[in-house]
Amino acid sequence: MLTYNYYGHACFQLDDGTTKLLFDPFLTGNPQASINEKDVEADYILITHAHGDHIGDAPNIAVRTNATVVGIPEIMEFGGQRVKTIGMNLGGTVKLPFGFVRMVPALHSSGIEGGVACGYVVGIGGKIVYFAGDTALFDDMKLIGARDKIDYAILPIGGHYTMDPVDAAKAVEFLGAANAIPLHYNTWDVIKQNPEDFVKLVKGAKVHVVKPGESIELA
Repeated sequence: MLTYNYYGHACFQLDDGTTKLLFDPFLTGNPQASINEKDVEADYILITHAHGDHIGDAPNIAVRTNATVVGIPEIMEFGGQRVKTIGMNLGGTVKLPFGFVRMVPALHSSGIEGGVACGYVVGIGGKIVYFAGDTALFDDMKLIGARDKIDYAILPIGGHYTMDPVDAAKAVEFLGAANAIPLHYNTWDVIKQNPEDFVKLVKGAKVHVVKPGESIELA
């Protein structure tokens, strides 16, 4: 059984009952945050890029929980010797006790000199989950879906900085995903969206609208 716990904005946790993966833990200063950075648990922290609303509380959480941080090597410098890290790069795959992490491209600025933004394809709990991170729509999402059969695609829909509902719906099509979960919207007015617009636009996949503080089982 794999649980998706949504903490607001682009922060969520995947929990297979043994291992907890925490993604883009922006909690302090996040008006949507449903959990405090001192309370969230993690065995691994995956960071898509170094903008403050994504790298967020990763250093403090990693030190407190002894979690291993995964990301682009340039980002891995932030923790110094205090934090266990796995620096990887686009196209790379790392096998870990729970399954695997594959780093895939994202079209977005990185927030750090020399770094690039990324997304992740993760195998955990018998499911393949794609987290796009912050990105524009790009045609090579078709290649991501061709490499791995995506059970769940977790996609930004806020627009302005990322895809909007129209482009995110097209991303679901490109990926061939069976299910989709929207995030990265309504945190601030500039990314205000109605997730039901995304629901109506998606064809051939089930959309799960999860509110901050809610959890669903990824069946």
